[in-house]
Amino acid sequence: MAGNHVISVKGLRTSFGDQIVHDGLDLQVRRGEIFGVVGGSGTGKSVLMRAIIGLQTPDAGEVEVFGESTVNRDDSETIDIRRRWGVLFQGGALFSTLTVAENVQLPLREFYRELDQGLLDEIAAYKVVMTGLPAEAGPKYPAELSGGMRKRAGLARALALDPELLFLDEPTAGLDPIGAAAFDELTRSLQRTMGLTVFLITHDLDTLYAICDRVAVLADQRVIAVGTIDELLALDHPWIQEYFNGPRGRAATGTVEAAQHRAELQAKPGTSH
Repeated sequence: MAGNHVISVKGLRTSFGDQIVHDGLDLQVRRGEIFGVVGGSGTGKSVLMRAIIGLQTPDAGEVEVFGESTVNRDDSETIDIRRRWGVLFQGGALFSTLTVAENVQLPLREFYRELDQGLLDEIAAYKVVMTGLPAEAGPKYPAELSGGMRKRAGLARALALDPELLFLDEPTAGLDPIGAAAFDELTRSLQRTMGLTVFLITHDLDTLYAICDRVAVLADQRVIAVGTIDELLALDHPWIQEYFNGPRGRAATGTVEAAQHRAELQAKPGTSH
């Protein structure tokens, strides 16, 4: 791993039977950034994440996280790496038979078996509140929560071990615009306060414009471009232009500009809130 790259992927090839998902995919994620990943349906965004964290075995290529390979290694060999990341899967992926607090405690029980129940309860309660949930959400079951609350509960579990690297797979999917914007704000706040590197899969243009430092575009079985939104907009690839300059892209630009204008007004002395 060169320089400050937390994730390095070189020559990745993944497939399911005769279907090739990635072929020669290269990717590098810098320490401390929120790195967005976009692409059309079937481009393998989630498959890429699963290959990075060792849940999908690639056919070929190299994957390094924190300078160590995650390819073809069993859990005992990667335990020190896995302690340093947290994952929020699509929909939260909570265990329905466990309470929110018990879900949050699962990573702690896996990696730190010597912790007593009192400390587990205390840590879980702190993580629940940290992600914007009310304290009384801890004893509840996932079925008793709204979709947005389940996402935050899944995030609390992903943060249980105080990770350095956070994977988010479509975190705002299914949320209303207000809920999605609040989750984006929470992500940026946590990234800053905890010093996180965030690998963020999304199709939400508002999220890309609002919080992503750089964005990778998946197409043609590989990463075809990486850069800031402005850098991507300067490219003439048809999919990139349609995605970012189509009606939804223009709407996202307007939404972010309006939010920035409101923030500037609120920052002025004497401005009422």
